Amino acid sequence: METKKQKKWVIIAIIILGIIAFLIPNQIAAQNGIKRTDLQKQDLSIPGKETVQARIDFDGHTAFGKHLHPGEEIIYVLEGTLEYELEGEKPVTLKAGEVLFIPAGKIHSAKNNTNVKASELATYIVEKGKPVLVMKK
Repeated sequence: METKKQKKWVIIAIIILGIIAFLIPNQIAAQNGIKRTDLQKQDLSIPGKETVQARIDFDGHTAFGKHLHPGEEIIYVLEGTLEYELEGEKPVTLKAGEVLFIPAGKIHSAKNNTNVKASELATYIVEKGKPVLVMKK
């Protein structure tokens, strides 16, 4: 009987931690003129993998600092111009309609160097239940 109670509490703890991990990127982004809108989260046909899509809106002259994702990220710039810095590579500037692939675990940052709003659609392919974002110092 005790084992069933323990399993129940472990499941509840995992659910709570999953919800917190999903909300943390929104809290970090909201602090610096960047708004993240989660669009969908779906299981993939690959066991243990899921996809998460989010729209990220950057006010003029804002930046999202160094971070990484435990899975791949595919970026599609919806509007404006954004500069991406990937660790060990030269910065790349993308305008609306252009795409970027960021490998799993690659430290990177994004910034809007203009006066106008810029937006991206970010698609993450990650292990189910893992955080989508890990901030770096």
